[in-house]
Amino acid sequence: MSMELSRLTLDLTDTFPIYEKYGLKNQMDRCAISIPSNIAEGSSRTNKSFSHFLDISLGSSFELQTQILLANHRKYLSDEKTEIFEIKIEEFQKATMVFQNTLNRD
Repeated sequence: MSMELSRLTLDLTDTFPIYEKYGLKNQMDRCAISIPSNIAEGSSRTNKSFSHFLDISLGSSFELQTQILLANHRKYLSDEKTEIFEIKIEEFQKATMVFQNTLNRD
């Protein structure tokens, strides 16, 4: 899920105007890459530490969700694609929170 979000985001931001290279494109790319990267880094840690990395990943997903809405506002992303992105992000968030709850029980 997280890798799919990253790939979709990177593909999307490649279509942004060149003047967004160091603006919204850069911000979206960085937080999209952060989502699976934090999961990967945390996966080799203790459950408590892994949960912390999942929190960071979730934070990045909420940041990405906000940036998707801003991209839509700027007309870089259609309403239809925005909705698809939002659904995918929310699915990731729900699944990650459920997984995190099972980690914290142990």
